[in-house]
Amino acid sequence: MSIPKPTRSRLSNDDVRAVSPALANYTRDTIVADLWKRPGLSLRDRSAVTLAALIARAQTIGMQHYFNLALDNALKPAEVAEIITHLAFYSGWSNAFFAVEIVKVIFAERGIGAEHLPQEPVQLLPLDEAAEDKRATAVQANFGGVSQGVVDYTRDVLFRDLWLRPDLAPRDRSLITVSALVASGHVAQITYHLNRAMDNGLTQTEASEVLAHLAFYTGWPCVFSAMPVFRDVFTSRTK
Repeated sequence: MSIPKPTRSRLSNDDVRAVSPALANYTRDTIVADLWKRPGLSLRDRSAVTLAALIARAQTIGMQHYFNLALDNALKPAEVAEIITHLAFYSGWSNAFFAVEIVKVIFAERGIGAEHLPQEPVQLLPLDEAAEDKRATAVQANFGGVSQGVVDYTRDVLFRDLWLRPDLAPRDRSLITVSALVASGHVAQITYHLNRAMDNGLTQTEASEVLAHLAFYTGWPCVFSAMPVFRDVFTSRTK
């Protein structure tokens, strides 16, 4: 039996135009014809940023289209699986499960099976012991008296396991983490993770373009709330 052609979206441009011609025009002329063609981020990165925003905000109506587009834009199935896994920790398990429900169908339509996905157990990447000890010591000192459970899980599960999984590069993990934080309005966490992202290879040009991209997918208020934090990180790194 032949594999059916993957479906792309529940809403066509004509559907949007029937309700709001202006919204249809902005979608066509600004998002499709301009935003996605800007040079500051690759198509692959724009897809990763968009997926992070959709998962963080549990916006399932866009997932069918954008997960398909992400695979077309060279994100590997294993990377898509890791994006969902990673964001379960940064956006919540239920948000990740919303994505699982949709991507399960997409993988089936595309003939993507277990052989294309990370095989458990994985061989973790090397740990920077000195940097992790410094981070863990600071978190323990600040928050051990508040919730030792959170401190322990942060050390053992997030930074000594999740962040070391090999099927999504550290730079890409940082990219989707920062994107999810902006999308969720969690500005207090951005300073650490944006610095980590840039240490992991994300350039200032790329980070700036993440904000431009997210303005359309999370709304201007989320981005303007994050911009002072980005500015301060950029300034501190140029001193």
